[in-house]
Amino acid sequence: MNKMIIKGGHRLSGNVTIGGAKNSTVALIPAAILADTPVQFDMVPNILDVHNLMVILESMNVSSDFADGILNVDPTTINESALPSKAIKSLRASYYFMGALLGRFGRAKITFPGGDNIGPRPIDQHIKAFEAMGAKVENDGDEIIITTNEDGLHGAQIFLDVVSVGATINAILAAVKAKGSTVIRNAAKEPEIIDVVTFLNNMGAKVRGAGTDVIRIEGVESLRAKNTHIIIPDRIEAGTYLSMAAAYGDGVKIQNVIPEHLESFIAKLQEMGIDLQINEDSIYVPKTEELKNIEIKTMPYPGFATDLQQPITPLLLMAAGDSTIIDTIYPKRTKHISELKKMGAKIRYDEGNGTIIVSHTDALVGSKIEAGEIRAGASEMIAGLMAQGTTVIDNADNILRGYDNIIDKLTNLNAVVELVNDES
Repeated sequence: MNKMIIKGGHRLSGNVTIGGAKNSTVALIPAAILADTPVQFDMVPNILDVHNLMVILESMNVSSDFADGILNVDPTTINESALPSKAIKSLRASYYFMGALLGRFGRAKITFPGGDNIGPRPIDQHIKAFEAMGAKVENDGDEIIITTNEDGLHGAQIFLDVVSVGATINAILAAVKAKGSTVIRNAAKEPEIIDVVTFLNNMGAKVRGAGTDVIRIEGVESLRAKNTHIIIPDRIEAGTYLSMAAAYGDGVKIQNVIPEHLESFIAKLQEMGIDLQINEDSIYVPKTEELKNIEIKTMPYPGFATDLQQPITPLLLMAAGDSTIIDTIYPKRTKHISELKKMGAKIRYDEGNGTIIVSHTDALVGSKIEAGEIRAGASEMIAGLMAQGTTVIDNADNILRGYDNIIDKLTNLNAVVELVNDES
């Protein structure tokens, strides 16, 4: 377990390059086991979740190697075997192995996935999709057991009751090799879904409609990789650095960005009075002295991402007046609030109407705090950069789960930050 030590008061400047999308990567790696050939990914972020997924692959006799952003996965000698429960419980996205194993073998057995505790995130929509395709799903204590009859999976009409990225991707993974046609309605539209579908289609899958709310899939017998799949840039990492640069930067250029993926977030920064210079694949954030308060409501894509409501919070502390955040996706995503208050932040959660109220705060003070999950940790990290004195963030592995080469990137922006292994 690591702790992050930040010496505040060093304003940020320079350039930072965004890595590949975490939320694509954690689906693409399980998707790779559907291939009948070795697979190569480029622009893979160097995050803990990738290394945990590689541990899971190894348990199935799927070899992988990772260096300099290139991940090679060879599923040609895959075996069905018990998956390591510790790695499964370390990240919620391990649930993509349900759809991938079901698509590969017609059955799956997996420990109930873990990951960030940010309130209820049921997998009932995933199960509904699998059952529509002919699977039988049983919950045996801490394990989910999915089986099919001798005919295997078949195409189906699937209507998701709620818009769910995870359920949309899992249904696609299960359906690409199923017999017949599958239609997923009320599908999520996130760019990461398009990325996964692009990877599958390049291997011979027949998936249409990714990025819309209706996805149509014709099952195929085989998937064969013919080229390297380059993962899209991480819009959440980009948004985190945009917030950081706006809050405590003297001019920061954020590179390898797809601005169209961040339109709702960019609109809020501009509403605050930040004069962003938006280019084809980069955004320059100038030093901004006066900021206006705003209202944020998280929504499914293309709305304001729930993953960005915590990283934008330290910036809101600098705005005149009160800003409000309502998270309609994960209302319990509030682990950062108590930690920021230890630093002197004027922030509170109104449980009655589910609103986070962020008030102008003149100064933050370095403190000993804890990263309860990935995006809460990102919020606290930004606050630590802004604070007077030293901030120590315990359980910093949560930050490392989602942010590529974070220490190097912050150091290159003039931050004074280090990771220390916590032996206690």
